[in-house]
Amino acid sequence: MATFVKAVLFDLDGTLIDTAADFVRIIGKMSAENNWLAPDEVHIREQVSAGASAMVQLMLRHNQQLAVSNEQLLKFRQQFLDDYAADICVDSCVFSELEEVLTTFERQGVPWGIVTNKPRYLAEQLLKVMDLEERCAVLVCPDDVSHAKPDPEPMYLALEKLGIPRGAAGSVLYVGDHVRDIDAGKAAGMPTILAAYGYIPPEDQHHLKKWGADYITETPEHLNKLLLFSGQFEYL
Repeated sequence: MATFVKAVLFDLDGTLIDTAADFVRIIGKMSAENNWLAPDEVHIREQVSAGASAMVQLMLRHNQQLAVSNEQLLKFRQQFLDDYAADICVDSCVFSELEEVLTTFERQGVPWGIVTNKPRYLAEQLLKVMDLEERCAVLVCPDDVSHAKPDPEPMYLALEKLGIPRGAAGSVLYVGDHVRDIDAGKAAGMPTILAAYGYIPPEDQHHLKKWGADYITETPEHLNKLLLFSGQFEYL
């Protein structure tokens, strides 16, 4: 294990940025357009980390649209993505407790970055609108690799872009809210932090310890304190 933290990497949705409200808005819009009832916000939040298809399928199941063809499903998914891209950041925000962390990293000269399964065109657009584009030292998306998380390839690419050798991966923290985040970080040799406040379905809540993260943080405030404690940037 390394003595000093050289960089900190985050998953995006549900870990660094609370994007759920905008997905709730889009699902509400699509439901209204089809004269459907929108799923409850809590159920939409639980599906955010599973991606656009999962959120669209939730909307369809909620309205007993069980006989939708693959072609129709893809059409709804594309509408969902188009609506999201058209107005990507109405209510999304950095989890408020984490802004202090980012500022501290920047002041200390410790780069922070994002490794996400969100498509690059959406991730870049979101970061630009939120004025995070220039602050983020590295952004790795599925478009950039042959194998997305839970494969470690995105993590290795982030290290390469940061100029950190793979042998020093133990000095780079990875924070995520999905088992694939923890698997990817561990496979790359990075210490992992599970953001248990993220978009985690109830059926997974009782199995979080089994994911094998080095640390589990229950709230953004808890993550804030943990990262600031590392903050002199001596290893946790």
